[in-house]
Amino acid sequence: MPKLTKSVVDALQHEDGRDLFVWDTIVRGFGVRLKPSGTKTFVIQYRNGERRTRRFVIGQYGVLTVDGARDIAKKKLASVIDGADPSAEKRAAREGMTVAEVCDWYIEQAGAGRLLGRNRRPIKLSSVNGDKSRIDQHIKPLLGTRIVSHLKLADIERLQADIAAGKSARGRQSGRGGRTSGGAGVAGRAIGTLRSLLNHARRLGIIERSPANGVRVIASDRLKRRLTPGEVRHMGKIMTHMEREGEHPTGIAAIRAMLLTGFRRTEILAMRKEWIEPEDNCVAFPDTKSGAQKRAAGDAAIGHLTSFGQRTTAPFVFPADWGDGHFIGVVRVLDRVCARAGLKGVTPHTLRHTFASIAASLGYSELTVAGLLGHGPRGVTQRYIHLDAALVIAADQVAAEIGRLLDGGEVLSMKEAKLMRFSQTAKLLATS
Repeated sequence: MPKLTKSVVDALQHEDGRDLFVWDTIVRGFGVRLKPSGTKTFVIQYRNGERRTRRFVIGQYGVLTVDGARDIAKKKLASVIDGADPSAEKRAAREGMTVAEVCDWYIEQAGAGRLLGRNRRPIKLSSVNGDKSRIDQHIKPLLGTRIVSHLKLADIERLQADIAAGKSARGRQSGRGGRTSGGAGVAGRAIGTLRSLLNHARRLGIIERSPANGVRVIASDRLKRRLTPGEVRHMGKIMTHMEREGEHPTGIAAIRAMLLTGFRRTEILAMRKEWIEPEDNCVAFPDTKSGAQKRAAGDAAIGHLTSFGQRTTAPFVFPADWGDGHFIGVVRVLDRVCARAGLKGVTPHTLRHTFASIAASLGYSELTVAGLLGHGPRGVTQRYIHLDAALVIAADQVAAEIGRLLDGGEVLSMKEAKLMRFSQTAKLLATS
């Protein structure tokens, strides 16, 4: 066999319509392949760890020189000594999983409860459904066909920018599906979902690495809308008038409950009667976004929940008009109330913000407000009874103030509200 040089490669002629291989005498395993078409490519031939013969194409002659190809061959063959398999690696890269395939794997595994979330418990089905929605609406349409191993960090951040710019937005579809929009908030949540599922896949060996590690998630404007005390008072009057005129009583009652408690929309609507514990002024949720919780509720809130729940024999406080489920139409009722009241930008979450805002105006700390809203476990402090008692007192005073406003009470100044709070706290502590 000759040493491969430019003149040797140029002089090669194919024979009998078959591939012709000429091997180098300098680097064992390095050669050139001549196809019947006349194409000449540099290759290496080696045995992998299983002692199987493999070939790996380095590149085409003309694009690569003989000396350049020989240098690459030396590196590849040296890696084989260290246990590498260039042919298998190239095939794996070419045939690697697409983004859509990894997403499908994640939905299947998480939906079956085989993946653990941040709290070391199986990811909640509601979270999986939210992830699936973002995958189907944004991630798959823009990146689904790409091979994960080929992606770079820049591709992930470009995806985020495209979602924020509305490239995956769509109009309202037929059926129950709503419109899909873009924006910073939507983009940030989609990238958070993608980063999380890729890390699950990497940790379990489905992919070698996650291209989303280190991504900078776009900052979104936090929801700042909340009702002022005057707006709460006005809404209370409008709800009273509309209920007399025939507005859905369950929807009106659910809106009032959200304001009096600060609970999430789904927590209010899915609340069962047996969860209410009037003696302890709390509602015992078997499951929330933060796990099982006992959430403090004031007398005004407990009274409203128990009295409305007594209207039917259904297990839910706010039952559906038909069937065995709970009421789901509160958003439509809230929209009609706000349209009548002239209030814009109000959602069920606005009512939760309003509860927190009024609690803060009464002088309660961020820690207390977080406890009232159920923002995660309070750690070791939850073992001390005085903190639970303080939360009950706070919940009672906030609910009393919101109830007073809903019933048409005058709006107090911040100073008057704090004085009322201190007076009520003193009375409660004196009788406890």
